[in-house]
Amino acid sequence: MGFDHFCSFFSDSKGKLDELVPGLHPLRYKDLPTSKFAPLENILELYMYTVDKQTASSVIINTVSCLESSSLSCLQQQLEIPVYPIGPLHMVATATTSLLEEDKSCIEWLNKQKRNSVIFVSLGSLATMDQNEVMETASGLESSNLHFLWVIKPGSIRGSEWIESLPDEFRKMVSRRGYIVKWAPQKEVLAHPAVGGFWSHCGWNSTLESMGEGVPVICRPFSTDQKVNARYLDCVWRTGILVEGELDRRAVERAVKRLMVGEEAEEMRKRAINLKERLRASVRDGGSSHNSLDEFVHFLKFL
Repeated sequence: MGFDHFCSFFSDSKGKLDELVPGLHPLRYKDLPTSKFAPLENILELYMYTVDKQTASSVIINTVSCLESSSLSCLQQQLEIPVYPIGPLHMVATATTSLLEEDKSCIEWLNKQKRNSVIFVSLGSLATMDQNEVMETASGLESSNLHFLWVIKPGSIRGSEWIESLPDEFRKMVSRRGYIVKWAPQKEVLAHPAVGGFWSHCGWNSTLESMGEGVPVICRPFSTDQKVNARYLDCVWRTGILVEGELDRRAVERAVKRLMVGEEAEEMRKRAINLKERLRASVRDGGSSHNSLDEFVHFLKFL
């Protein structure tokens, strides 16, 4: 796909943001990966450089063939060099991906909760919310009558250092069922038996980590690839619920209950567990990602 062709997707989007993009099902025009941090032209140029092989002899990707086989096949055809999906890397690597100090006291709190009774809320390291969105989220979480572990990173509330400036009502809403930390050991939290759902920005690392533990997701994407990941979680893998538009307490409560309670939640959890087993099988001896890594190593030997 040339640069002009790629740009045409965005220029064609005016007035039809909710329509499907031809050839990119299930993505709508509004799901295309733009960013709030840079002009559109710069983002498009970055994406084109990403798939410009230049002198590359192969490509390795942190993904799994069972998740996006058709996209990988298309990429292989377009690049005309070997493509090796070797993920999820977090399931085979021991290095931490956290850039902030993790508050592990939340694990002690989780140990006191019932199985699948807690929703973990974490919107990544870059997303921000205004004070009204924080209050509406807190109100919706409280109204759900479910326990929640909420990561609120310092500086993530616009115009505030942390939660000190929030109204006293906030502390009352979270005191009964909530636990607030500045940062959490996410992989450990998602693996905890008490956690039954994840409210996420749907960055790719978080998406893979939730899949790897069989945890369904409330999808609240912020920018870039997060919107694509969220759409796939909702429509393709069907282990997520996409929450769009203005955030209010009723929308939060509805989404949390859909994810955590009732028949729909149970079916979603079953699909998430099934996907977890497929991902784990992929990195074991004889699995697709394991074999792909072996093929890549063999390829390097003969360069």
